[in-house]
Amino acid sequence: MEYVDGFIVPVPKKNMAAYRALARKAGRIWREHGALDYRECVAEDVKVGKLTSFPRSVKLKPGEVVVFSWITYKSRKDRDRINAKVMKDPRLASMMNPKAMPFDGKRLVYGGFDTLVKLKD
Repeated sequence: MEYVDGFIVPVPKKNMAAYRALARKAGRIWREHGALDYRECVAEDVKVGKLTSFPRSVKLKPGEVVVFSWITYKSRKDRDRINAKVMKDPRLASMMNPKAMPFDGKRLVYGGFDTLVKLKD
Protein backbone atom coordinates (compact mmCIF):
# COMPACT_ATOMS: atom_id res chain seq x y z
CA MET A 1 0.00 0.00 0.00
CA GLU A 2 1.04 3.58 -0.57
CA TYR A 3 2.71 5.76 2.05
CA VAL A 4 1.63 9.33 2.81
CA ASP A 5 3.32 12.30 4.45
CA GLY A 6 0.67 14.60 5.94
CA PHE A 7 1.00 18.24 6.99
CA ILE A 8 -1.13 20.87 8.72
CA VAL A 9 0.17 24.44 8.76
CA PRO A 10 -1.22 27.87 9.70
CA VAL A 11 -0.78 30.42 6.92
CA PRO A 12 -1.52 34.14 7.28
CA LYS A 13 -4.25 35.02 4.77
CA LYS A 14 -2.12 37.92 3.53
CA ASN A 15 0.62 35.39 2.59
CA MET A 16 -1.55 32.96 0.63
CA ALA A 17 -0.25 34.03 -2.78
CA ALA A 18 3.35 33.54 -1.63
CA TYR A 19 2.42 30.21 0.00
CA ARG A 20 0.72 29.02 -3.20
CA ALA A 21 3.84 29.90 -5.24
CA LEU A 22 6.07 28.05 -2.75
CA ALA A 23 3.72 25.03 -2.72
CA ARG A 24 3.60 24.81 -6.53
CA LYS A 25 7.37 24.92 -6.75
CA ALA A 26 7.81 22.38 -3.95
CA GLY A 27 5.16 20.12 -5.46
CA ARG A 28 6.91 20.08 -8.82
CA ILE A 29 10.19 19.17 -7.10
CA TRP A 30 8.60 16.28 -5.15
CA ARG A 31 6.85 15.00 -8.29
CA GLU A 32 10.06 15.21 -10.37
CA HIS A 33 11.80 13.07 -7.77
CA GLY A 34 9.05 10.42 -7.82
CA ALA A 35 6.16 11.35 -5.52
CA LEU A 36 2.86 10.01 -6.88
CA ASP A 37 0.69 12.91 -5.71
CA TYR A 38 1.13 16.29 -4.02
CA ARG A 39 -1.84 18.19 -2.58
CA GLU A 40 -2.28 21.50 -0.74
CA CYS A 41 -5.80 22.25 0.54
CA VAL A 42 -7.09 25.40 2.27
CA ALA A 43 -9.53 24.98 5.16
CA GLU A 44 -13.02 26.02 4.21
CA ASP A 45 -15.20 24.25 6.77
CA VAL A 46 -13.15 23.71 9.94
CA LYS A 47 -14.47 24.89 13.25
CA VAL A 48 -12.54 25.34 16.48
CA GLY A 49 -13.43 22.32 18.59
CA LYS A 50 -13.85 22.28 22.36
CA LEU A 51 -10.88 19.92 22.82
CA THR A 52 -9.33 19.19 19.43
CA SER A 53 -9.57 20.54 15.89
CA PHE A 54 -7.41 21.57 12.97
CA PRO A 55 -7.29 25.20 14.19
CA ARG A 56 -6.29 24.11 17.72
CA SER A 57 -3.61 21.75 16.40
CA VAL A 58 -1.64 24.67 14.90
CA LYS A 59 -2.65 27.31 17.47
CA LEU A 60 -4.40 29.27 14.72
CA LYS A 61 -4.27 33.04 15.19
CA PRO A 62 -6.67 35.70 13.84
CA GLY A 63 -5.96 36.40 10.19
CA GLU A 64 -4.63 32.89 9.52
CA VAL A 65 -6.07 29.89 7.71
CA VAL A 66 -5.28 26.18 8.07
CA VAL A 67 -3.65 24.43 5.11
CA PHE A 68 -3.86 20.63 5.01
CA SER A 69 -1.38 18.93 2.69
CA TRP A 70 -0.18 15.49 1.74
CA ILE A 71 2.35 13.79 -0.48
CA THR A 72 1.77 10.22 -1.66
CA TYR A 73 4.51 7.68 -2.39
CA LYS A 74 4.59 4.03 -3.54
CA SER A 75 6.00 2.94 -0.17
CA ARG A 76 7.87 4.11 2.94
CA LYS A 77 11.12 3.05 1.26
CA ASP A 78 10.26 5.16 -1.79
CA ARG A 79 9.36 8.10 0.48
CA ASP A 80 12.72 7.94 2.24
CA ARG A 81 14.59 7.76 -1.07
CA ILE A 82 12.57 10.60 -2.63
CA ASN A 83 12.83 12.86 0.42
CA ALA A 84 16.61 12.36 0.53
CA LYS A 85 16.79 13.60 -3.07
CA VAL A 86 14.37 16.46 -2.44
CA MET A 87 16.32 17.68 0.60
CA LYS A 88 19.49 17.85 -1.54
CA ASP A 89 17.75 19.67 -4.40
CA PRO A 90 19.13 23.23 -4.56
CA ARG A 91 15.75 24.57 -5.71
CA LEU A 92 14.21 23.52 -2.39
CA ALA A 93 17.15 24.80 -0.35
CA SER A 94 16.50 28.30 -1.70
CA MET A 95 12.96 28.16 -0.22
CA MET A 96 13.90 26.87 3.24
CA ASN A 97 15.02 30.08 4.94
CA PRO A 98 12.72 30.25 8.00
CA LYS A 99 12.69 34.06 7.91
CA ALA A 100 11.49 34.08 4.29
CA MET A 101 8.78 31.42 4.64
CA PRO A 102 5.17 32.65 4.27
CA PHE A 103 4.11 30.65 7.36
CA ASP A 104 5.27 29.85 10.90
CA GLY A 105 7.18 26.58 10.54
CA LYS A 106 7.27 26.14 14.32
CA ARG A 107 3.53 25.42 14.26
CA LEU A 108 3.67 22.97 11.35
CA VAL A 109 2.29 19.53 12.24
CA TYR A 110 3.48 16.59 10.12
CA GLY A 111 3.97 12.86 10.05
CA GLY A 112 4.24 9.76 7.88
CA PHE A 113 1.34 7.32 7.49
CA ASP A 114 0.79 3.83 6.16
CA THR A 115 -2.33 3.57 3.99
CA LEU A 116 -5.04 1.61 5.80
CA VAL A 117 -7.84 1.78 3.21
CA LYS A 118 -7.86 3.04 -0.37
CA LEU A 119 -11.04 3.09 -2.45
CA LYS A 120 -11.17 4.13 -6.10
CA ASP A 121 -13.94 4.38 -8.65
